[in-house]
Amino acid sequence: MENIRISLPLDPQQVKTLRAGDTVLLTGTLYTGRDAAHKRLVACIERGEPLPIPLENQLIYYVGPAPASPGHAVGSAGPTTSYRMDAYTPALLERGLLGMMGKGKRGPAVIEAMKKRGAVYFGAVGGAAALISRRIESAEVVAYEDLGAEAIHRFVVRDFPALVLIDSLGNNLYELGPAQYRTDGAQA
Repeated sequence: MENIRISLPLDPQQVKTLRAGDTVLLTGTLYTGRDAAHKRLVACIERGEPLPIPLENQLIYYVGPAPASPGHAVGSAGPTTSYRMDAYTPALLERGLLGMMGKGKRGPAVIEAMKKRGAVYFGAVGGAAALISRRIESAEVVAYEDLGAEAIHRFVVRDFPALVLIDSLGNNLYELGPAQYRTDGAQA
């Protein structure tokens, strides 16, 4: 199976063609954020304040990168468990966010919000954080510097490998994958 090349920020039309299980290579600019940053972003929305980053058609990678070693943009940069952002994700999707990337399952409210927005959820490879960090060409803190590694960073990535875990139709690899291997006669 060939990787699908995706330029960032995301193109809504291309996102609609992606299906759960597709492998992709991401190139361009994305933002990072974990639960503390998400909480602050949603608080800005609730207060009617401008956000420190653009959300329209953007991808947020759930990561808290380690400090960079000489010659590298960042240190280890593996995905964070995504359900920790579930309480904040629908509000960000309503403001234009088009993609998220992390690891693990998402809750029903997030999946419904994704379907409404036409958004996608990518999985990054856990356990290969040092290796995938080599696909990050530059990194800079752009908001909430006081959060340290959990600050919002802008990454420029080239051929960053990911897997479509949940597509814009709500097809969920966490359900589809195991269904392929059922031996009890149950239908998927």
